[in-house]
Amino acid sequence: MKKLLLGAVMAFGMLNASAQTKIGYINTDEVMSLMPEAAKVNTELNEYAVSLQQQGQALTKEADAKRDKYFLDSSGLTPSMKEIRRDELVKLYARLQNYDQEAQEKSQQYAQAKIAPIRAKAMDAIKAVAKEKGYTYVLDDAANVLLVMPPGDDLLPSVKTKLGIKDPVPAATKPAGN
Repeated sequence: MKKLLLGAVMAFGMLNASAQTKIGYINTDEVMSLMPEAAKVNTELNEYAVSLQQQGQALTKEADAKRDKYFLDSSGLTPSMKEIRRDELVKLYARLQNYDQEAQEKSQQYAQAKIAPIRAKAMDAIKAVAKEKGYTYVLDDAANVLLVMPPGDDLLPSVKTKLGIKDPVPAATKPAGN
């Protein structure tokens, strides 16, 4: 029985040793930034941010106008009307204070929704390249978490090819003196 168990352990060890681990790395942020869809998404994100900023400015303008009107009209208002308008102003300024945080949250949600399909497409390409080339592990170089690891291969060129991303053609250098 001991011989059988020892043989099984040795066989497992030999199988494990013969299965070589292949490690690659890639910067997912770089891949996504190189994808053609990224430029369109960046434009949409900037437009969305500008629209949120414009809404915030409009809200500020409205609050300031109501405040100024309150101060102009306050001498002719009854105490109950003053209280009603003051409460309206307090609510409006509270909404204005919360607007920045709300706008930031909306912007993050919008960005996540827009970036998700690009990330999924990039991850599919990375997984396909890893499978085609026999990589056991692929590390995300963007995270820069591992300080020591066995040597690996950069998968960026293969993933760019898989996604149909071409390297930019370097500008032709002019001969000196022309």
